[in-house]
Amino acid sequence: MRVLLVEDEKNLSSAIVRLLKQEHFEADAVYNGTDGLDYALGGEYDAVILDVMLPGMDGFSVLRSLRREGVSTPVLMLTARGDLEDRVRGLETGADYYLPKPFEKEELIACLRAITRRREETVINELNYGDLSLSEKDAHLSCTGTGKRIRLGAKEYQMMEYFLRNPGQILPKETLTERIWGLDSEAEYNNLEVYVSFLRKKLQFLGAETSIRTARGLGYSLEKGE
Repeated sequence: MRVLLVEDEKNLSSAIVRLLKQEHFEADAVYNGTDGLDYALGGEYDAVILDVMLPGMDGFSVLRSLRREGVSTPVLMLTARGDLEDRVRGLETGADYYLPKPFEKEELIACLRAITRRREETVINELNYGDLSLSEKDAHLSCTGTGKRIRLGAKEYQMMEYFLRNPGQILPKETLTERIWGLDSEAEYNNLEVYVSFLRKKLQFLGAETSIRTARGLGYSLEKGE
């Protein structure tokens, strides 16, 4: 599960990122509202932890812009401003939960799990495109044409999920690398090419007509068979 943290207090931000990683979340951190909005609009996160008092753009404005753009990612607002008026404002703007500082780390994790669990309960259990079907429950990729299925590894699953959520679109190598390995990863494009090769071999095993095509110099796209 991938989380975006928008918090300008860098010491607190570092502590929260460490906590999230201990709890097996992937975490990216930015330190102002403008960057927070840019990253969140990418739609690549399962949840956003958003401070209210931010440089560039305050948290309420960030959240309002996200909801206006149709981004439904769960948002946990995190702030020292804990009075009733601010809490109501945050919730009415579209926040899923409002957690005042200071807080216990167990409370933060419990709130985060609660808002992401509610979202998971409303999403479909399978992603489909062409003759492919990916089970979000057990990470099996199936071909409807041949009836074959195969289990994907963690990175393979993340990559195929992203392809299936963006079918027919050329996905840049930079975007795929950040999506799979994170912003701070030192993974290089040859890592990406290795996993694309793994997926192609599994599509071949399945006998699928849908394929991962290379857009030379640009990236990759998932395309239906002719």
